[in-house]
Amino acid sequence: MQTSTRDRIVVAASRLLQRQGYVGTGIKQIAQEAQATLGSVYHFFPGGKEAVAVAAIKHSGEEFATLLRKALDSEEDPAEAVMGCARQLARELRESGWIDGCPVTAAALETLGTDSGIQQACADALRSWEQLVFDKLLHCGFPSQSARELAPTIIGALEGAEVTAQVYRSEEPLEAAGRQLARLVRSYEAYPPR
Repeated sequence: MQTSTRDRIVVAASRLLQRQGYVGTGIKQIAQEAQATLGSVYHFFPGGKEAVAVAAIKHSGEEFATLLRKALDSEEDPAEAVMGCARQLARELRESGWIDGCPVTAAALETLGTDSGIQQACADALRSWEQLVFDKLLHCGFPSQSARELAPTIIGALEGAEVTAQVYRSEEPLEAAGRQLARLVRSYEAYPPR
């Protein structure tokens, strides 16, 4: 299946951001990786590198949302679903040689304190992931307030564990986070907060 030049640019930028971060990725490198001309990059993204990065982060956010949705839907038990998601992230990270971490996290950290389109795209991605977890918890009978607090906790823990797993070159931080998050989710089921 043939992909459009714009799509190739977005996917290439997404992979480069994932491996090198925003600061370490150049517009010429994006064009080369996408097998596109520099003129094509600017044609589709007149805003330059930041515009490409925003599109790449949106793409990456949707890719992760698909993985997360699949993991959450694979188990009826929300604790098992969260643990499954952590295992999946660990497996994919190991298979990439510890280099394909979350491009949303990398870009977010590099652009902290700015009021940029990149920060907004990162925030939107994180919120969409939290919403998926929130929806799963609600579907499983969690009170709205509990689900509202657990969802960002789960996403934040998975994101942090993924970075730690990359640094340590080990699946264990994600495996441990999955086990602890499952324990946390189960504690809410057993003892609903008042």
